[in-house]
Amino acid sequence: MSSSRILKVGLVQQSCTADTEANKLKLARNIADVAARGAQLVVLQELHNSLYFCQVESTDNFDLAEPIPGPSTDFYGALAQKHGIVLVTSLFERRAAGLYHNTAVVFERDGTIAGTYRKMHIPDDPAYYEKFYFTPGDLGFYPIDTSVGRLGVQVCWDQWYPEGARLMSLQGAELLIYPTAIGYESSDTPEEQARQREAWTTVQRGHAVANGLPVIAVNRTGWEPDPSGQTRGISFWGSSFVCGPQGEMLARADIDKEENIVVEVDLERSENVRRWWPFLRDRRIEEFGGLTRRFLR
Repeated sequence: MSSSRILKVGLVQQSCTADTEANKLKLARNIADVAARGAQLVVLQELHNSLYFCQVESTDNFDLAEPIPGPSTDFYGALAQKHGIVLVTSLFERRAAGLYHNTAVVFERDGTIAGTYRKMHIPDDPAYYEKFYFTPGDLGFYPIDTSVGRLGVQVCWDQWYPEGARLMSLQGAELLIYPTAIGYESSDTPEEQARQREAWTTVQRGHAVANGLPVIAVNRTGWEPDPSGQTRGISFWGSSFVCGPQGEMLARADIDKEENIVVEVDLERSENVRRWWPFLRDRRIEEFGGLTRRFLR
């Protein structure tokens, strides 16, 4: 098969401040930039409206949450319609009093909501106290159909788990997409920081290889202080990237710089790669029952 199906993808990697309206206006400018350069699909980072508030446990931070649909979906839907793009966003969802999710919302080119995904894997680590804020997702691992393709959208901590990527793939996802907020604690040595960043990149490139699909990961950048003062804050490591279905790196942003990237992805290449490496054909699904257990001995 020699034909191609080229999709122009825009990645917006930026730093955030405590001023949510200023963050949204900067995002709007960056979205306009990649759209003007031909992006048909634009992906934003995790929780892009605000600082990464999960460094501390504070009930005041629930004030940042919004219903879906709500003010932010109106704002980003209008941008998707204005620029004629499919737009992947990441919002703090208020589902009900005391019930909140970390939710990706995908907009179609006409500004309507094409679908949502609620983050399934919720971390609870120093400086990443997400279990305080987010109820684990209950929508499952289902791709979202759009005019540019079937999108396998997950969020940040989900990107370490091969099972979610596989389930998206088995349901016809054409791209695996991960809005992300991850970085270093500044007391880590440079060697440890490099190991963490490369592990993050490598595991996602592995999802691309194992499933024969392109992967898009969009991370924030910049340093954000710990409001509690218990740590030295997080330096988000940027490095947003797109890789192809053999894990080949198509584009990668800098570690510590805001950057808008537009990259061409050939969706037809996945068909070719899966013909060469038919992993789905050779899976021994009858022997995988143990994967539904927490641990096996």
